Amino acid sequence: MEIDHPLLSKDSLYLSRMFVVGVLLLSLLILVGCPGANKSGEPPVNSTAASPGKISVFDGGRAFEHVRKQVEFGPRPPGSPELEKTRAYILNQLKSYGLKITTDEFHATTPVGDRKMVNITAELTGESSDVVIVSSHYDTKFVDRFKFVGANDGGASTGELLELARVMAASKQQRKVAYWFVFFDGEEAFCFDWDQCHNPNPADPKTPLPDNLYGSRHYVEQLIEKNELKRLRAMILFDLMGYKDLRLGRDELSTTWLVDTVWQTAKQIGYGKYFVDAREGVGDDDHAPFLRAGVDALDIIQLSTYPYWHTKDDTLDKVSAKSLKIVGDTVLMSLPKIEERIQNHPR
Repeated sequence: MEIDHPLLSKDSLYLSRMFVVGVLLLSLLILVGCPGANKSGEPPVNSTAASPGKISVFDGGRAFEHVRKQVEFGPRPPGSPELEKTRAYILNQLKSYGLKITTDEFHATTPVGDRKMVNITAELTGESSDVVIVSSHYDTKFVDRFKFVGANDGGASTGELLELARVMAASKQQRKVAYWFVFFDGEEAFCFDWDQCHNPNPADPKTPLPDNLYGSRHYVEQLIEKNELKRLRAMILFDLMGYKDLRLGRDELSTTWLVDTVWQTAKQIGYGKYFVDAREGVGDDDHAPFLRAGVDALDIIQLSTYPYWHTKDDTLDKVSAKSLKIVGDTVLMSLPKIEERIQNHPR
């Protein structure tokens, strides 16, 4: 039976419209009042359900611009004018972040003669005297057969470390440990292949020194000499981690609990496909002197699946701001867990 009543039809239309308005208002109130949402409707930055790319304030674009600047300087082997310019750039950036900066100049005997090298440390204080180092090497390999600008090998990790230092220095978050952002000089071998030549050792001519890791070996020696090694609880190293086809395996030399912490965090925040459960064979890198000294250390590196390592094609187009952000987000989200582990395992 059909009812044709003008008043009833108007009332029905009015009620329908009011119902729609009510639903919209209720949805808005729920969104604004929900503790799990922010103004943009995204999950909070500390949520394990946060979508990739919205996790932290780490700016992959800023990190990429640091890489671009280094590449513009050209090849940057130890002792070169180009590395001097790079060092000045790094120091200016760190000063603008308000961090306490120290430089350590030393001379190393190399297969190509005496070379001046300079390690850089920027300090961020914490609640305890315990220290976590986050690091990169900022030199590029000495190559005389082609132009090597080291966009990913040296450039990416240095840009990454600069952006991480900026973000952490600007944060109001109270850290349970102190952080040292360390830029090593002299990571690369001067001979094209590590085993190509011997490195003279003035102290013991019968025992040549390795032709690499000059800066990190010197850094550990200085920590021991100053009786500060006991303060160091963990060391994280960035190296070759900006490739646009990012695939980071687990370095087999690195300390297991550090690897597990970072890789599990990556999975929790949606980056599991980039931090893969595959072995990464690195051999010596700047974390090795720390491991030998008894310090827990982690190398975040893509070596075996980076086809441009130590070639003329390690250029800026191989580096991705997205990859830099993925690594930056993951490490930033891992640091509170690392701090908690340190606090729960006092010396």
